[in-house]
Amino acid sequence: MKPMTTRMRPAGIDASHPCDTKQTGWNASPTGASRELPMTIAENAGPVRGVVVTGPEGPRYAEVLTTPALRFLADLHRQFDVQRLDLLSERFARQARFDRGELPDFRPETIHIREADWVVAEMPAEITDRRVELAGPVDRLTLLHGLNSGARTFMADFEDGLAPTFANLMDGQVNLLDRWLGTLSATDPASGATLTLSDHPAVLMMRPRGLHLPEAHIVVDGEEMSGALVDFGLAVFHAAARSVAAGSRPYFYLPKLESHLEARWWNQVFVFAEDALSLPPGTIRATVHIETLPAAFEMDEIIHELRDHMAGLNCGRWDYIFSLLKTFRSTPAYLLPDRSQVDMGDAFLKAYSELLIKTCHRRGTFAIGGMSAFIPDGADPVLKDRALAEIRADKEREARAGHDGTWVVHPALIPVAREVFDRLMPGPNQLGVSRADVTVTQDDLLEVHDGIRTPGGFRDNVRTAVTYLEAWLSGRGAVPIDNLVEDASLAEISRAQVWQQIRFRASLADGRRATTQFLDQCLKEEMEQVREEIGDEAFNAGRFPEAVELFRSLSIAETLEPFMTLAAYRMIV
Repeated sequence: MKPMTTRMRPAGIDASHPCDTKQTGWNASPTGASRELPMTIAENAGPVRGVVVTGPEGPRYAEVLTTPALRFLADLHRQFDVQRLDLLSERFARQARFDRGELPDFRPETIHIREADWVVAEMPAEITDRRVELAGPVDRLTLLHGLNSGARTFMADFEDGLAPTFANLMDGQVNLLDRWLGTLSATDPASGATLTLSDHPAVLMMRPRGLHLPEAHIVVDGEEMSGALVDFGLAVFHAAARSVAAGSRPYFYLPKLESHLEARWWNQVFVFAEDALSLPPGTIRATVHIETLPAAFEMDEIIHELRDHMAGLNCGRWDYIFSLLKTFRSTPAYLLPDRSQVDMGDAFLKAYSELLIKTCHRRGTFAIGGMSAFIPDGADPVLKDRALAEIRADKEREARAGHDGTWVVHPALIPVAREVFDRLMPGPNQLGVSRADVTVTQDDLLEVHDGIRTPGGFRDNVRTAVTYLEAWLSGRGAVPIDNLVEDASLAEISRAQVWQQIRFRASLADGRRATTQFLDQCLKEEMEQVREEIGDEAFNAGRFPEAVELFRSLSIAETLEPFMTLAAYRMIV
């Protein structure tokens, strides 16, 4: 990998510097005269050199995109974007090695970190009990419901549960700001009631986008910013001091990391932000999703890099399945069975979840279980009872294995998860459960689930991915599909499985092969079924033709694209 280099930070960045006359957008005009954001607070006094915001103006966006905040974003970009691009280049280089037959493995050069005895900084008191965590999008009503839900924490999602339109992103930042201003309220359209924040809300955590996603609407020195730096930067700039004053602190979830070098990058970002915002070292805390196969071999190293800012690791099960498919895109031996047969109690998923618990507890930090995406459906009590039984069993497996908490995606699942952890975890956490009985090898982390591939599973993947893509293109990132809340990770599994099965002409249970012709048949028939279910008007008003075209092109491409959302992003900016 290239050395971790940084740009030289320009001296004297200040709000009084004139804009480049060639720039256009909120902070400059073609004539060079400043076209400022709507003036809603006194700090928003002028442009920032080299920064152009091209997104549409919206109510209260100026309270987020203040001159000091934009200056902070520019500093983050100039300090860290070269490193980010280097890390992305290393991802491509490593994937090329996997394509040639190399297997992920524990790094020999970091064995001293894995074998040494060390622990992370002490966990903040308010997150010592994380038995039930709720995750959801950052629209105002969902944020309020999440904070008032009774979950221990609520993760405000700017990543897989959000379609990153500029409006969605800025509205979300305004909502986070209002949480700390004490002005968060909303009208429930179902009841007409005005909702306000409860006296004992969930601890707020925030998940920025991954390192791979750009933010096309904020440009620094002619370059699009990283979506991760924009999301993190605005949230920490506005919330850090306010959250500390309220007795909390800024908490983040970090998605899609693939190596400890990426964790090192984030740690450097945290240190820079704490210094710039006059926060004591270690104020910022992060929970890292272990949701990529390469990262599973570097859990000790990831924790070590973030040891002063660590809050735990999380089993990001859906992205983890997608990552295995992506890592072994060129290897037919890693064809998986139907998605429904790939469960956490077996093969590579069981191995990685148990290794995560052992690693976290050895290092003094929390191991958070995976997501349950089921939506309780009162219209079908048999289906509801069966699904709740499966969720209860899943949460019991997590609690008995030693997890310190778990994720749910719907508030109605909080009592189910809480009952399990209250019963099986009487203390605030299970840091004392060492799991010394666990030994996980390379082979264990690469063991594929037994099972079959069915035409029905292929069809479900086609329907799920296209339906989700259509919603994402329409601005919705968390979508109810067949009693599940689907986000980008579940759609990515579907898309990758279809690509993989077509790529290797996989045999299906009825004897046919997965082919482009079968794909086209499924697309036609499944979209006809969707049209029948939602009606002609809704179907015609949606973006189904674009979603079908994009999904089909990704499914038959010569190479599996790393992220579906990268291809789709340019269709929503």
